[in-house]
Amino acid sequence: MTTENNLVVRVRDVVKTYQDGLVRALRGVSLDIPAGSFLTLAGPSGSGKTTLLNLIGALDVPTEGTITLIGRDLASLDEKQSTILRRENIGFIFQDFNLVPVLTARENVELPLEILSGWTKQSRRDAAMDILDKVGIADMANRLPKELSGGQQQRVAIARALVKKPPIVLADEPTANLDGKTGVAVIDLMKRMRDEIGTAFITSSHDPRVIERSETDVRLIDGQINPDGGGAIE
Repeated sequence: MTTENNLVVRVRDVVKTYQDGLVRALRGVSLDIPAGSFLTLAGPSGSGKTTLLNLIGALDVPTEGTITLIGRDLASLDEKQSTILRRENIGFIFQDFNLVPVLTARENVELPLEILSGWTKQSRRDAAMDILDKVGIADMANRLPKELSGGQQQRVAIARALVKKPPIVLADEPTANLDGKTGVAVIDLMKRMRDEIGTAFITSSHDPRVIERSETDVRLIDGQINPDGGGAIE
């Protein structure tokens, strides 16, 4: 049974508008996400899924409604507090990987730890190598991103998101730049990491491969959740 105590995200009656209210990206969305979930926000381009993901990640603020993250009402936080909450509790995975090109795989994975207190140089290195081993590319730790395939770069990105063992990872179209076989492998890897670490994965995607492997998919149509769970995703 889902209770308020085991929720990592609670979204209530969220509206997001742009251009002085002329564009309504979200129209009264409510959603509960328990700890350890593997959930996909599905829908066509313009349905509001990336907007909702950005709001959950405290990268933007709703026009109306409330979002609670790890028990904290995001509206009650100033910019500094939001940054700290995001830094300590959320990992991000991007469709274009967003790796720093001049850093090795290991150095990219270490980056989130460098802005957290309590981590020595050696402990950062050890944590990075441990998670790179878990995602199966420890032997490529000293390679630059340009020396890695797309699937390998996404594994590095997943390792970077998980290295601090956050309660939430947000993945925006994580398979968009991957071929079919590699995309499936990346989804399965994320699910395995969820099982090992207990992190809730929240993805946005219109990729049927992602949606089929999600435990929960929330279909968005024109900024609203489709209560029937159906609707085109292409």
